[in-house]
Amino acid sequence: MSGAIDGGGPGAVVLDAMGGDHGPAETVAGAVAARREHGVPVVLVGREPDLARELAVHDAAGEIPVVHAPDVVPMTERGAGGAALTASSLAVGCGLLGGGGAAAFVSAGSTGAVVAQAVRRVGRAEGVLRPALAVALPTLPGGGASVLVDAGATADPTPEMMAQFALLGAGYARAVLGVPDPVAGLLSIGSEPGKGNRLARRAEELLRGLPMRFHGNIEGHDVLSGAVDVIVTDGFTGNVVLKSVEGCVRTALAMVARAGLAEPDALARVARRYDPQTHGGAALLGLRGTVIVAHGSSTAATIARACVVAHSLSALEPA
Repeated sequence: MSGAIDGGGPGAVVLDAMGGDHGPAETVAGAVAARREHGVPVVLVGREPDLARELAVHDAAGEIPVVHAPDVVPMTERGAGGAALTASSLAVGCGLLGGGGAAAFVSAGSTGAVVAQAVRRVGRAEGVLRPALAVALPTLPGGGASVLVDAGATADPTPEMMAQFALLGAGYARAVLGVPDPVAGLLSIGSEPGKGNRLARRAEELLRGLPMRFHGNIEGHDVLSGAVDVIVTDGFTGNVVLKSVEGCVRTALAMVARAGLAEPDALARVARRYDPQTHGGAALLGLRGTVIVAHGSSTAATIARACVVAHSLSALEPA
């Protein structure tokens, strides 16, 4: 999908400049970095006076197009409650993508609100029940990665939705990670068949009937092992897993550093692999366009990376 918005150019990435914990100060700085350092055409959506002020800070007035949107969906909004704010930066940005006026959309706003607006204004791909967030988690063997899906878009999916998550995750692994024949595993409380709650047990049955390679159940200690290419779970569990991994890595590296067991440069390299600034955000799969959900605490560097990722992913979408 491609398009142009008031000078944004073909393949423009629309950025919700009001989303995130830090607001326009970080999002605008990230947009400027994406434009200047990576050549990504970015369009900012938000309150024009605020964005003009931040662009002036970077001597970028007139360099990046701005689409005015007077309303802001609060970070505390967890779902479709912000739908009434049709002039919000989130609604307007998703509308630009859904209307064919952009290649991708990026927001660091509330995940629930982003998902709700994306479904409403961008639309689900044919046959998709619910979209899912995909995050590539670095694994030890060979420096590869496994796709965690869902990482937080749908907290209470049906087993049928989880089966679709597996297919969406496999498509992501093929297109983005270059895995020709991905293997999926279902996250559960035991590796034996039939383990888990009712949701997991039924999802396992459906996964075994899919036209893809299915490893079976995997456990929490397998998440970073590289045992499978796609880790399938519900959005509630997946989000807990994602943030637990991030926290555990930070704690473990801090303990190693304090004990003096590794060189600081080596620790920094490991930390970067798990830092949200490295991957930019999570791809919201199953939509009619490319949507990236960045972390709510995103810095300018994270936003810039998210825009780069969104631009790259959009190039993989059919025209």
